[in-house]
Amino acid sequence: MRKPRDFDAELKALEDKARDLKTRKVQQLGELVISTGADALTADELAGALIVLAETKDVGKKEAWAKRGAAFFRGGSRRSAPAPDRNTGGTPTQPGSAQPASGGTGAA
Repeated sequence: MRKPRDFDAELKALEDKARDLKTRKVQQLGELVISTGADALTADELAGALIVLAETKDVGKKEAWAKRGAAFFRGGSRRSAPAPDRNTGGTPTQPGSAQPASGGTGAA
């Protein structure tokens, strides 16, 4: 005779796995923010930039961002090549500074 399935135990195991995956995703997103240098932004600046990125429908911009992201992950050192629209003065942008939020050049 077959042993009956313990649906409660299976459901709990799936819930635990889902919670672990969500925790790992949040941790990886935080590591990504730090490794890209975006942790120098305020939470409001970062949220605003991410909202604009998520709302963008321009396929060309998204492709350019994807290429730049792929190059970032392939690169040996994460911050070695300064981006053309980044502040390369060596000091992080402080909240309330005169630098425009768009990065200055409008390039994708």
